[in-house]
Amino acid sequence: MSQITTHVLDTTRGQPARNLPITLFAQVEGKWQVLASGITNLDGRIGGLLADDKVLDAGVYRMHFDTSTYFEANKEKGFYPYVDIVFELDGGKSHYHIPLLLTAFGYSTYRGS
Repeated sequence: MSQITTHVLDTTRGQPARNLPITLFAQVEGKWQVLASGITNLDGRIGGLLADDKVLDAGVYRMHFDTSTYFEANKEKGFYPYVDIVFELDGGKSHYHIPLLLTAFGYSTYRGS
């Protein structure tokens, strides 16, 4: 399993947010470097965002959720064109789940399991 996983739920519709582009970045010397990207599946998840054997170093990372693409595909006007979740890893092989609960006018996140 990928060390970083995500799940996006559209809480207005009460269903997974499918076809939402996501990009994972690492902060390297003050600049953002792309590590991986994908598009959520029918369950609002991306399988294999990172290779199963990839272990991230300690540092600051960012998940960029391209919510404007998702809202446009659903013929909806969203207030937030994207959501960036910035988080810090302490190194090691721990699994990190970064969920996003999304509506057109708000969002919430937490560290999942």
